[in-house]
Amino acid sequence: MSDLKTTLDVDRIRQDFPVLAETVHGKPLVFLDSAASSQKPVQVLDAMDRVYRTTYANVHRGVYTNSEHSTELYDAAREKVARFINAPAASNVVFVRNATEALNLVAYSYARHFLQAGDEIVLTELEHHANFVPWMVLAREHGVKLKYIPLTPTGTLDLDKLDDLLTPRTKLVTFAHVSNVLGTITDPAPIVARAHAAGAKVVVDGCQAAPHMPIDVRALDCDFYTFSGHKMLGPTGIGVLYGKADLLEAMPPFLTGGDMISNVNFEGVSWADVPVKFEAGTPAFVEAIGLGAAVDYLSALGMDAVRAHEHEIVAYALERMCEVPGATVIGPTDPDIRGGALTFTIRGIHPHDLGSLLDREGVAIRAGHHCAQPLHVRLGLPATARASFYVYTQLREVDALIEAIYKAKKTLRK
Repeated sequence: MSDLKTTLDVDRIRQDFPVLAETVHGKPLVFLDSAASSQKPVQVLDAMDRVYRTTYANVHRGVYTNSEHSTELYDAAREKVARFINAPAASNVVFVRNATEALNLVAYSYARHFLQAGDEIVLTELEHHANFVPWMVLAREHGVKLKYIPLTPTGTLDLDKLDDLLTPRTKLVTFAHVSNVLGTITDPAPIVARAHAAGAKVVVDGCQAAPHMPIDVRALDCDFYTFSGHKMLGPTGIGVLYGKADLLEAMPPFLTGGDMISNVNFEGVSWADVPVKFEAGTPAFVEAIGLGAAVDYLSALGMDAVRAHEHEIVAYALERMCEVPGATVIGPTDPDIRGGALTFTIRGIHPHDLGSLLDREGVAIRAGHHCAQPLHVRLGLPATARASFYVYTQLREVDALIEAIYKAKKTLRK
């Protein structure tokens, strides 16, 4: 086991996560699937529990104490998220169910109204289905053309091809800040600058970035940025769409109904102001409060420290995986440009079989195409295995992963 010292006090942090004290098949749980969904600290669980137990009431509707208190907490959560990503104002933050809904919101409310047949969208070969399928549907229904930034052999985007892809018909450029499969960290700055110079808007999928590194949407100058709460210590059912104010104001609502209207009568309807215009019905306000608590937790740790910790873990995991005969790392091998995930294959073992064998040792990893089938087709792989790390991951858990892989290889040899 390595004697490296990580940046965060992980032993203390782990005390905030009750699930990490559990066992699986009689073995200590080694949870290495945070890229799919992270575990939740007691601070998040308690914040939500307090609302449900003591002050629960619908928001924006009542003039009584409980409703006003829930509304204050809900609005405060939006303010926290805005500060977390350095948005100009809380009104730039739209609460949605998850990043998938956020991307669909942009596809329906922005792209369907401001793009027309023959216009072009540039995306990449490494996108999650959530940032691929909405644009494919748009292309089929409205005659929009899709173009793809290709990958280099090392798993980074080949930005030398970008200028050739951008034309006067390019209206939208979208990409993952960090790949959920390859772990590739893409610097948004050159893409945003070149897209804007071509007259295109930019949508960034930040699901694997916002939980793991500092995000400054004003510095990035992107037009839209999306992420999910459940990947950043928050609950499921809550996500974020950041949008520039002028774009959100110009976009029609995605869903209609209660709370998102300013006035409705038998003759017509007018919409509420942004961001409520995009939040029809009773919002997931308790989940938003939980996300606010998660933002508090991460902010207290410091996002620079979170990134430094994961860099150290990934660097060690890359080193250890290279020791395993038959192991192939998928994606960049430089931890400076890789997020908190290690995707790999083991010769002679299907990733699904590997995932099941590792589970017997208490090690939880992901196996499959990770909602990125086009990328796996591009790589010529039916599936991969992925171990992903977060603030509670210890170096010894990387050792446990490697030891479990050796045991799986031994089991299959028998």
